[in-house]
Amino acid sequence: MLSPEIKLFDNPDQVAEAFAEELFALVSNSPGVFHLALSGGSTPKLLFDLLAREYQSKMPWGKIHFWWGDERCVPPADNESNYKMTHEHLLMKVPVDDRQVHRIQGELEPGKACELYIREILTQVNQRRGLPAFDLIMLGMGNDGHTASIFPDQMDLLETDRICETAIHPQSGQIRVSLTGRVMNNAERVFFLVTGKAKAERIKQIVNGDEMAVTLPVYHIRPLTGKLVFYIDRDAASGI
Repeated sequence: MLSPEIKLFDNPDQVAEAFAEELFALVSNSPGVFHLALSGGSTPKLLFDLLAREYQSKMPWGKIHFWWGDERCVPPADNESNYKMTHEHLLMKVPVDDRQVHRIQGELEPGKACELYIREILTQVNQRRGLPAFDLIMLGMGNDGHTASIFPDQMDLLETDRICETAIHPQSGQIRVSLTGRVMNNAERVFFLVTGKAKAERIKQIVNGDEMAVTLPVYHIRPLTGKLVFYIDRDAASGI
């Protein structure tokens, strides 16, 4: 199993800065459309603010098509919407055409939202080994080791043949739509952004390959031929 590359930084701001620099290089060097799947969370919010502030005029925005690794089944104006956060902190501030933005329609019935998202991915994203191959999937990690909306009690979403599935948050019961594990592992690159002491124990388990690690969805995100990088701060790395 592919071991992740660990990039360690002092704080979340430095994590965001390093990720932004790498994204700029990747998109600038891309010969065509760059399919980027985003995550929600506090560190991505820092990243989006930085991109809007520092890269507004120099990022080749016209190349990027924006997707999401998961979305809560809420309307796009809801405060829990990953799309809303991205729109407010990034998309409305940079020169991006609506045709470059492919949101999960969380306001619809979950099964329908999932099917429409699958259909859009299949019409836009290049395939490899019979699955979509995103250029970069950005992921976070929950305190329980979940990523996107693949939770420890729904490990079947790692192996399903479907591109997307509906998932249920184990505590709130909220329904979500998520990319599945096989799609994540088919990407050209998967970059995790993980910050904070609350993540330290899980990072230790995953990096060390502890017995507990196999119960964590994040541990099973290992691209078959792509690149896997963890961007982490010192707090998240404090257990290593």
